[in-house]
Amino acid sequence: MSGKPGVIVAFFAFIGAYAMRVIGNCGALAIFFFLASIKIFRSKQIHEITSQTYSIGAKSSLIVMLVGLFTGMVLGLQLFYTLVKFGSVGALGSAIALSLVRELGPVLTAIMIAARAGSAMAAEIGILRNSEQIDALYTMGVDPLRYLVSPRIAASIISFPLLTAFFDLVGIIGGYITGVVLLGTNAGTYFYRVQSSLGMVDIRGGFIKALVFGAIVSCVCCFQGYFCHMRKDGFGAKSVGLATVSAVVISCVLILISDYVVTSFLM
Repeated sequence: MSGKPGVIVAFFAFIGAYAMRVIGNCGALAIFFFLASIKIFRSKQIHEITSQTYSIGAKSSLIVMLVGLFTGMVLGLQLFYTLVKFGSVGALGSAIALSLVRELGPVLTAIMIAARAGSAMAAEIGILRNSEQIDALYTMGVDPLRYLVSPRIAASIISFPLLTAFFDLVGIIGGYITGVVLLGTNAGTYFYRVQSSLGMVDIRGGFIKALVFGAIVSCVCCFQGYFCHMRKDGFGAKSVGLATVSAVVISCVLILISDYVVTSFLM
């Protein structure tokens, strides 16, 4: 019996220490994002932002559109057999368009870019940190945040909405392939429903989510790579691998959390 109070105290001490560590990391991440964001507007950033936009956006376009196509096709298949039960097959275009534009488009696009480009950001910056190239930038009087992080944040904020638009468009075409070409729904009804159901409120909400996700993914991935040398669970090459895994996992979790928060404000 005498040992139980000690166990309870140790349990709450562990919870408290974990909560303080999470709060500290959130604060550090917020400061990191603020300092990197204000340096986006410094001179001589256009070339690096353009290069990162190509790396993050253009190189991710194929996989994003491929996922968008099959997401639309699966939605068309599932929603068709659901709507048939209620005699509402004519609403297939509306259901697919609203699902993609308001929810699935921004979320799946962000997750795919986090997996492809976000992991690359974390690994690249992590290698630069472990090879002391970031310290060399300090020595030469070059701000590493302005040189390495700010262009990636700006490029992500530019790329995410554009890729989300591609995802939505290709997804609607995928729904057309399944619903109209394969299952025989009327093509005119499908596109009329898509046009009539989508409003600027829905499109604007999807783009707002894409902007938020872009800021989250770029900041988290750069943060994990930038401070990989301070990890307690590994060092050297292992720390880069762990930072890359953490960057993708944390980005995906924060995408889903922020999706709920943003949706609750937009509803």
